[in-house]
Formats: sequence, C-alpha cells, structure tokens
Amino acid sequence: MAYIDYYKVLGVERNASQEDIRKAFKKLARKHHPDLNPNDPDSKRRFQEINEANEVLGDPEKRKKYDQYGEHWQHADQFEAQQQQYRRQYGGTGGSDGAYWSAGGGFSGDDGEFSDFFESLFGSRGGHRGGRSAGFRGQDYNAELQLSLQEAARTHKRVLTVNGKKIRITIPAGVENGQTIKLGGQGASGMNGGPAGDLYITFVIPDGPVFKRLGNDLYVDVPLNLYTAVLGGEQLIDTLDGKVRLNVKPETQNGTKVRLKGKGFPVYKQEGVYGDLIVTWRVEIPTRLTERQKELFRELQRIG
Repeated sequence: MAYIDYYKVLGVERNASQEDIRKAFKKLARKHHPDLNPNDPDSKRRFQEINEANEVLGDPEKRKKYDQYGEHWQHADQFEAQQQQYRRQYGGTGGSDGAYWSAGGGFSGDDGEFSDFFESLFGSRGGHRGGRSAGFRGQDYNAELQLSLQEAARTHKRVLTVNGKKIRITIPAGVENGQTIKLGGQGASGMNGGPAGDLYITFVIPDGPVFKRLGNDLYVDVPLNLYTAVLGGEQLIDTLDGKVRLNVKPETQNGTKVRLKGKGFPVYKQEGVYGDLIVTWRVEIPTRLTERQKELFRELQRIG
C-alpha cells in the first residue's frame, strides 16, 4: 500500500498545533463532503482520506506514533516490544532516543546495532540483508455497504473501491442488516513479507417504503376498502417478485393478518428457501359519502 502523508492530506505543516489540525479537517471535510459533491466521483475517496488523516493526527497518541514510525505507526507497540526484547537479549544500550523508523521511511539513530535490528525487521531499501527477519501482518480494513431490500434479496456482484483498490465481490441473497463478512487478504499489505490484512464489510439494509423485514419474514400493511372487507373479494398486493391477487374473506376485520408461505425473504445461503410474507389488512373507512350512501348506512344501522 502506498505511503500516504497525512500532513499533506490535511495541508498542514508537521509542527502544526492540534487546533490547526482540527480547523484544517473541518474546512476540508466541509468542502469535499460527498453530499455536497454528488456528481464528483472522487469526492468520496478524498473525504475518506481526510477522515483517515484526522483520525490519526487528531489523536495526540496516534500522532506521536505516526511521527515516529510513519506508515507503520499501527505496529509501534510491536516494534517497541521487539526493541526491548533485543536489549534484554543482546545488551543493547540505545535509550528512548535510540534507533527508530522515521516518518520519511528511513532508519535513524546513533546505535548501529539498533539500525541493523530494525532493518532486519523491516528490510532495507538497498535489498534484503542477512540475519533475522520478521514479517508483520497488514492492517484490517472495515467498510459499510448499503443495500436496498430488493438488492439484498438477490445474489449479485458488486465492485467496491477500498483504499484505491477495486475489489469484485459476490453478495449472496439473504444477507441481513448489520451482518459482517470477511474477505481474507483484502486489507492493507503486510510488511517485510507478512500477510495482508483482511477486509470486513458490514451491510446496512434499511426497511423499504413497502416492506419491513424481521429475520426471513416480510411484513406489509395493505389498505382494504370497507366494502371488500364486509362482502369479501380480491385484493392486489405487492410481493418482492411482483404483484399477486389475494382472496379476502367476507367480514374481514381491521388488523387481520394473512400469512403467505414462501413469499418472504430468501434464507442466507440456502438456495430456494424463503421466509413468509405476512399481510395485515388495514380497513379504510369511506369518506365524502353522498347523501344516498349515507342513507344506506343509516338503513343498515336501523336493521342492524
């Protein structure tokens, strides 16, 4: 993964104060917010970079590690533990001002042993050096992917762009809201021959304007006119795969539920298996009645 200079991303100097960083982030985030740039395909990527830079530089502890270790700041604790182990084992004398990995990507320090030690961990620019070598696993990435109910109900392919890299995935039908899947090896590249991290994708699937989902069952409210509710008949209703006609029993009460087997949501990774669709009848009282209609209702009231 290419090294990203977070200071350049935010447009601040390396000695900038935390307040300078905060102001720079707010200004850039407002300028590049995707909602304000709906027709700019690069705005989302730029916005993510700005957020990532602020997450690191806006936290004094993370910033300290970043200033010392650059792109490898997330491995700082491992590096320092290895350094302490080396001192104990080989009697090195470097202190807190000894060797370290600088943000520019090179080695620094007065103690040659520690320079060699860190080069054995990270690899030197001139090529591989002899001696011990330790690889470090790359950082895991986390991403959210929003789907509509209709999209989540069918197996389909998507191309995601994560940290500038395009990844083609197949989304199985039936994924749930909040479900997270792991794509092994699709995170940040490992260091010094270490394995790449993983990519974790969390699905965000809100209820739609028609259906509400609970597990593998779908729920829908259907308006029913008073006359059909009283006398019975047929009503056209929506399902995920089109409209169907449903028989209405005479004298159907408001709030009556009807279960349609196998008309709900597909079950995750169980091909051909579906939940149910639960229809709730919402009987509508007629309005703007004519005098003749009112008289008929009065007659019904008298003989009822």
